[in-house]
Amino acid sequence: MELLEKAVLPEGYTCLSVNCGLKPNKEERDLAVFHSSVPAAAAGVFTLNQFPGAPIIVGREIIKNKKLSAIVVNSKISNVGTGQEGIDNAKKMGAAVAKEFGLPVEEVLMSSTGVIAQQLPIVLVESGIVGIADQLQGDPIEAVKGIMTTDTYPKAISAKVGDATLTICAKGSGMIEPNMATMLVYIFTDAKINADKLDEMLRKSVDVSFNMLSVDADTSTSDTCIAMANGLAGEVDETEFYETLEFLSIEMSKMLAADGEGASKLLVANVLNALNDKEARTISKSLINSPLIKTMAYGADPNIGRVLMAVGKCFDCTVDTEKIKIDINGRTVYADMERTDFVEEEVRELLSGDYVEITVDLNVGTASRTAYGCDFTEGYIKENAAYYSS
Repeated sequence: MELLEKAVLPEGYTCLSVNCGLKPNKEERDLAVFHSSVPAAAAGVFTLNQFPGAPIIVGREIIKNKKLSAIVVNSKISNVGTGQEGIDNAKKMGAAVAKEFGLPVEEVLMSSTGVIAQQLPIVLVESGIVGIADQLQGDPIEAVKGIMTTDTYPKAISAKVGDATLTICAKGSGMIEPNMATMLVYIFTDAKINADKLDEMLRKSVDVSFNMLSVDADTSTSDTCIAMANGLAGEVDETEFYETLEFLSIEMSKMLAADGEGASKLLVANVLNALNDKEARTISKSLINSPLIKTMAYGADPNIGRVLMAVGKCFDCTVDTEKIKIDINGRTVYADMERTDFVEEEVRELLSGDYVEITVDLNVGTASRTAYGCDFTEGYIKENAAYYSS
């Protein structure tokens, strides 16, 4: 299974992003639309944060219809913590797209990302939507440029499934520690998949990909993951489709992790042979979320104590200290209850690249999990200290 050399939208989908005035620099896009020429089966998962954005509140109702024709997204202002006015503005945002394309309002889902507790200047958004239907094109990267906040580059990947295409577009750099999705992720396919099956596969793939992603252990108020299947390429093998969806979701998770705010390295944590899936998940997340492990990765410091600490603080998990084995980038650094006789400079060299993989074999069961994250650098502090004005 391989990624296409260039991300493309599946048959029937078009998109565009523009600057509608939310970002003062007219060269920076802040509004994007994705459109399907025919109604698509749809499924979605959203953040469990108890302060969900207005688009989440509205979107949870829209997705119950199991059908979408368009998604509209703005960046710069998240429309979170904005009360009834925010909910009304989210609905107006969808209504403007529905009017522009001649769609039922219940077939348009909206998302917002950016600064919290500022009202969305809906007049700017509505004005930006006017005329957008005549400008749509087929390069997903061009649309993703309109949904970025602190991302350093637009992210979209594609793969083939038989005669169909599967594409994931996403943004996300910080405040990523989801319960059901990750930041903003949109999945498009021209495969014929009914909404219930799409929902089942989406949730299963999210569980091993976006739900295992963490940049800073903070759960966003805007996390959204939507899948659309318009059926124009016909039926596909469902097993192959799911495998491709899972593959792309994991690849996108890695991309999002590696582009975390201020990040210089992708951090991967494997937990093997845990007692059960819940404990494997807990320990892998403990590894990926530990500031000490993140800074250890950044400093290329083979401090085995950091890893032991992150495993040992999972008090409700089954840990047998006599059975644990730890590898860093394929090199065994701890086994038989003690540090192995590795050459420190060799391990520092392994840690000095842009990829750090920690594998903890618990040897107490058969469950395994992999989590994805990044290191902590000075850049993360600087980015978030100034985020409100960015």
